[in-house]
Amino acid sequence: MRIANLNGRLSVVRSLDGTDTAFDVHTASRGRFGSDPQAVYEDWDAFTAWASSADWTGGTPIDPGDLGSPAPRPRQVFAVGLNYRAHADESGYDAPDAEPPWFTKFASSITGPRGDIALPAGGHTDWEVELVAVIGRRVHRVRAEDALSHVAGYAVGQDISERVLQMAATPPQFSLGKSFPRFGPIGPWLVTLDDLDDPDDLELGCAVNGETVQSARTKELIFSVPSLISKLSSTLPLLPGDVVFTGTPSGVGLGRVPQRWLQPGDELVSWIEGIGEMRHRFVAG
Repeated sequence: MRIANLNGRLSVVRSLDGTDTAFDVHTASRGRFGSDPQAVYEDWDAFTAWASSADWTGGTPIDPGDLGSPAPRPRQVFAVGLNYRAHADESGYDAPDAEPPWFTKFASSITGPRGDIALPAGGHTDWEVELVAVIGRRVHRVRAEDALSHVAGYAVGQDISERVLQMAATPPQFSLGKSFPRFGPIGPWLVTLDDLDDPDDLELGCAVNGETVQSARTKELIFSVPSLISKLSSTLPLLPGDVVFTGTPSGVGLGRVPQRWLQPGDELVSWIEGIGEMRHRFVAG
């Protein structure tokens, strides 16, 4: 099942004759569920039980420009660094072996899968395509083998990073450099794990102006999604609607020779197999 934020309203997306068609949940459920996309995670079990047998009629074709983040207002946003060995290598760090390096993106950076993103003046702005997991059930101190039962689904994410601010202090201040407005795109919708052929092995990548700059598979993650959920929840509870950015593969601008940064007019396309794609254009800040 695909769950979308369409013009700020909770929707289910189905493919009808090859066309992505949206069904407004508040209307289809006759008011049983509200229209707020973020609120659905608080009632996830009841929602998915209803949606599995709902009468999906009367939908409307989707304009991708009307899509927002499927988790627009998470209470907590977690992110992990160096979770692909090749990315650790290009960054000049040893790959983590026992504990992933955690940081956060502040929730005000979250945005949807389309639109313009302003580049901070004097910065070096970089791309980082990532698989994003959204929490569907409160979880605290869960074993890795049970962790995915608490995940609502996956989406495409970009951990856009301004490297000058990120590296301005010692040690680096990851969270600020990754939290400018719209630096946390998520979309195009959330896909439940049962709708993916193999949720443990998905191709992901991104392109700048049509040139592929990142390409990998999620089976290459050092710490799998279940492992990340288990490790996070050993310290604090994860709440319904929380977002976890799971790490980026190699190919970022920081690791290139010469280094490469996003410029005004650049188009960034990000995709994950079985989920979909996001498109963003960068403009001068």
